[in-house]
Amino acid sequence: MKAIHSLHQNLPATNLPNPYRLPLRIESYQDFKIEARPRQKPPNRAVRLAESWSSSLQLQIETAIHKSLGHSNKHNNLANIEDMQNTPTMSPKEDISEKWQEIHGSSEWDTLIDPLHPWLRREIIKYGEFAQATYDAFDFDPFSEYCGSCRYNRHKIFDKLGLSKSGYKVSAYIYAMSQIDLPRWLERSQLVDTWSKDSNWMGFVAVSDDEESKRIGRRDIVVAWRGTVAATEWYEDFQRKLQPIGEGDAKVEHGFLSIYTSKCDFTRYNKSSASEQVMKEVRNLVHFYKSRGEEVSLTITGHSLGGALALLNAYEAAASFPGLPVSVISFGAPRVGNIAFRDELYQMGVKTLRVTIRQDFVPRMPGIVFNESLQRFDDLTGTLEWIYTHVGVELKLDIRSSPYLKRGFNLMGFHMLETYLHLVDGFLSTTSTYRSDARRDAALVNKACDMLIDELRIPPSWYQLANKGLQCNAHGRWVKPKRDPEDIPSPTVELHSQNHVFDVQTHYALEPLFAS
Repeated sequence: MKAIHSLHQNLPATNLPNPYRLPLRIESYQDFKIEARPRQKPPNRAVRLAESWSSSLQLQIETAIHKSLGHSNKHNNLANIEDMQNTPTMSPKEDISEKWQEIHGSSEWDTLIDPLHPWLRREIIKYGEFAQATYDAFDFDPFSEYCGSCRYNRHKIFDKLGLSKSGYKVSAYIYAMSQIDLPRWLERSQLVDTWSKDSNWMGFVAVSDDEESKRIGRRDIVVAWRGTVAATEWYEDFQRKLQPIGEGDAKVEHGFLSIYTSKCDFTRYNKSSASEQVMKEVRNLVHFYKSRGEEVSLTITGHSLGGALALLNAYEAAASFPGLPVSVISFGAPRVGNIAFRDELYQMGVKTLRVTIRQDFVPRMPGIVFNESLQRFDDLTGTLEWIYTHVGVELKLDIRSSPYLKRGFNLMGFHMLETYLHLVDGFLSTTSTYRSDARRDAALVNKACDMLIDELRIPPSWYQLANKGLQCNAHGRWVKPKRDPEDIPSPTVELHSQNHVFDVQTHYALEPLFAS
């Protein structure tokens, strides 16, 4: 499709009454037309003004958030901690096969957000856990020759991360690079001899097995993109330039687009771009399952930077597979493109659910001042091509809703994906308190931050390899062990493995992919 060539060359009622419905932020999507307008470059003065205002307001906004939170860590209504620790961490899986389209966003999640329907809550958490897996499996160790890769091969990753009962199997890994200088997104080893000096593992493609497909009413292909938990200053570098995408007026942040589309013949893992890798796998899966007469959907998820990449992926997939249901479930994601980009996504039928936290600063960027709120002045200014705009329906959460979270100022903790999943699990409605029967383990919040109240006695940043990856050898010396050969990233092996899977699928009905 031309738009992509430019890239590479009624549900059961809940317990709460209708008066608690939240008006969704999609008014500007109704009855619009995308018209070709002559491109007008904004005056340099306006761009400089936008950047200046964005920088000067950051401190003021952070201070306002700080004051709104207060400083008390004491909670009067804390549930019995021991009772909470002796309950299962998962709710029963409901059969949503007859209503999956609504859960997938066919009606823009109207009536499902506020109050939050339990079926939707469970699906949001499911996809959020896939996004979290891209962090938990990532090798952040700068003293490892495999820093920047996935610790496990695709056959083992869900078993290692406790996702073996998710009902999905990973079919391919995604690697990315960038041909422009971007701050602190690429994790590199400090060693000279490393697996890759140019690329990072950025996520995976997975597909629902037969049992899960029966429960959810279709064969679901998932793409999970890894993000970043860097400080918010990182995103200030992503507001300098909007780059055209497709052949209309749509533009996106050039740093995000570079990560999604960069490739180089001299690299081991990015002879093809992340875009080309993921689209090849999705195309194979869509064609295979449709040839079997199955209904297929594509759900793309990601946190932070991963949420931005998810929107670019959705844009390309929707253009490449007309009629394929494409949804994005993002967490703490920044703005990605301009108004035309948002409108084209909506016109192509992409459904986007943005989960945000009121105190998280990242979803306010880029475009702290000059953003979609200026659309109300279109009659005076005309459509401003350089204005950053959010996409889709917003589910806004609040740190103060949970009795288990500290009230202090913690920008890193506000942005952590586990904080998001904790708040989703406890969210009932904007007028309700944190639900008492939330199942997700609160201890997960402190995996990589210090957000839980002291009464829970969960240490901060507790999630790490035993002994920080060191093992005691036969001589009593503590050493860094070698990786299992099957977990060492190899572009040749992975390509052969993916091709082999589809060769065998054609004849043996997915036995290798879903072998127990």
